[in-house]
Amino acid sequence: MITLTIDGTKVTVAENTTILEAANSAGIRIPTLCYHKRLNPIGSCRICVVEVEGYANPMTACTTPVVDGINVVTNSERIQKIRKESLQLILVNHPLDCPVCDKGGECTVQNLVYEFGIETAPYQLQKVERRSVYATPLIRFWPDRCIMCLRCVAACRDIKALGAIDVSGSGYDSQVSPVNVDKCESCGECLRVCPTGALTENLSRYKGRPWMTKRVETTCTYCGCGCQMELNVLHERIIGITTRESKGTNRGSLCVKGRFGYEFINSEERLTKPLIKKDGQFHEATWDQALSLIAEKFSAIKASHGPDAIAGLASARCTNEDNYLMQKFMRAAIGTNNIDHCARL
Repeated sequence: MITLTIDGTKVTVAENTTILEAANSAGIRIPTLCYHKRLNPIGSCRICVVEVEGYANPMTACTTPVVDGINVVTNSERIQKIRKESLQLILVNHPLDCPVCDKGGECTVQNLVYEFGIETAPYQLQKVERRSVYATPLIRFWPDRCIMCLRCVAACRDIKALGAIDVSGSGYDSQVSPVNVDKCESCGECLRVCPTGALTENLSRYKGRPWMTKRVETTCTYCGCGCQMELNVLHERIIGITTRESKGTNRGSLCVKGRFGYEFINSEERLTKPLIKKDGQFHEATWDQALSLIAEKFSAIKASHGPDAIAGLASARCTNEDNYLMQKFMRAAIGTNNIDHCARL
């Protein structure tokens, strides 16, 4: 174990722990922007710089490992000035369009701009017109809002192990671009870790600010993994899916179905009443009428052709309990093992 001092507090942590992790364990806040606890340290934003006694230059807390006996200062006048200037440099090509940005209200950059009292962007350069090439039918890319923190690139590589995106170009003209388009699954992992409004959902027509929506914790029903997620509800309509890092076996990650496959819930094409076909046309019926007809038809088929003439197909969108009842009905009531499941949809 290693003991160091952070802002006058003795902290003991394991070897290979970073200064940022040590500070977090002691409840000492160091502001961050590019850092994400599920990603390997990036160190691109310079917001987490700290002073270490005996070293002339500040160090990034997210990439610097602890050393026994060092004295760290996280909140000096010099450090605050460096962080503010770093943030102002980040804003060189980032519009302060928070009122119209989808991320307004839960944007890390917006929060830091407010914290450091930045009202204007003092550093100006010729605006770079980046091309909106990194996008999918489900994810929209706003290149002007990208601060090149590289969280999205790291998440695609470190969490999803896909490597579908990377940095193209160099220097001020660089931007995030697709490099392996065929590997992109539109899983939304890049969108989830983006600290700005550079990546937004391109699915729901209905939008709502974070303080307007009610977030309901639930379990994804698309497969048996049991991923945890939050339904973002506005006016009794689901307008998006979010997750929490500490919730569930997924730890915030979802597949494309879990993150974007929710519009069927409010679809106008969903059936709300049983339909029975008569003379080639569907007519609304009661549940008693529909179930009686099904029982009559099943009984007739079973009597004429045997139970194996009937097969059942369960749904991945049903609960495990519902699917258990379905196979029990097919095996015990009908008397056949012809039961399958659409988990491969």
